[in-house]
Amino acid sequence: MKAVRFHQYGGPEVLVYEEAPEPIPAAGQALVQIEAIGLNYIDTYHRAGLYPVALPCIPGMEAAGTVSALGEGVQEVQVGDRVAYAGALGAYAQQAAVPAARLVPLPAQVDFQTAAAAMLQGMTAHYLVHGSYALKQGDIALIHAAAGGVGLLLVQMARQRGARVIATVSTAEKEALARQAGAHEVIRYTEQDFEPEVKRLTGGRGVDVVYDSVGKTTFDKGLNVLRPRGYMVLFGQSSGPVPPLDPGVLNTKGSLFLTRPTLVHYTSTRPELLARATEVLSWLGEGKLELRIGARFPLAQAAEAHRALQGRLTTGKVLLLP
Repeated sequence: MKAVRFHQYGGPEVLVYEEAPEPIPAAGQALVQIEAIGLNYIDTYHRAGLYPVALPCIPGMEAAGTVSALGEGVQEVQVGDRVAYAGALGAYAQQAAVPAARLVPLPAQVDFQTAAAAMLQGMTAHYLVHGSYALKQGDIALIHAAAGGVGLLLVQMARQRGARVIATVSTAEKEALARQAGAHEVIRYTEQDFEPEVKRLTGGRGVDVVYDSVGKTTFDKGLNVLRPRGYMVLFGQSSGPVPPLDPGVLNTKGSLFLTRPTLVHYTSTRPELLARATEVLSWLGEGKLELRIGARFPLAQAAEAHRALQGRLTTGKVLLLP
């Protein structure tokens, strides 16, 4: 089969489109014929060696397709089922052997591309606003990178929970997208320092929660705009890792809370996985949630897709099509 692999860590140039062995589903696995692949920032972390993996590696943590074969003992799915998954490495390929317990059946009204675009980022937005910090009516949330794939879904889900949303973006185009998703206020960080602007917008009170996927360049100022006992939810590091932090800083800035969550811990059991995924996919199918697919690349152009993502040239979700 055709797949994208990297044989050493590095930049997008290490991604190679080549022949790879066809996977054989082991016990508890299902073979998925992949129709659409979701591109995520974690893919770049694997490629760069920030999150080490065994080499050579087929990256990719999210895809949708049809079950074509079953390993021994699989009961969760059947051959012919339309499924999607997130959290299993090896998606940049025409086929993948995936733990059957991670596969989610697709509602009839949800197509493969929508499903591949929604699984990881949709469930991430879901656990952030329902779990890491459960937003309440009247809360104020600061959402960084609000025009990205997770960001646009986060804005919509935060609005559903009754929160006031302050978003940060880099361009006028991205500001329009964030406002369309429901952001009450939008700060272009390329033109304004978001710290004093957030303080102005909240009358000096600060926000209840910061949802930060950017990391290094936004973290310190994010702590400064939290109300006492506010929550810093750091769920990514697109600008680089946050340096080591003295926990005493959280005390002096107002007895703050800091969490560094990841999706796997919020979908650790199959019932929890199905509950989150089913809710997100149902909202999409019913039109209660809008998903923006900002770009589609052939799988062979995975390196170009990585460059676009890391260059902040994309909005919404980026898909790879095998």
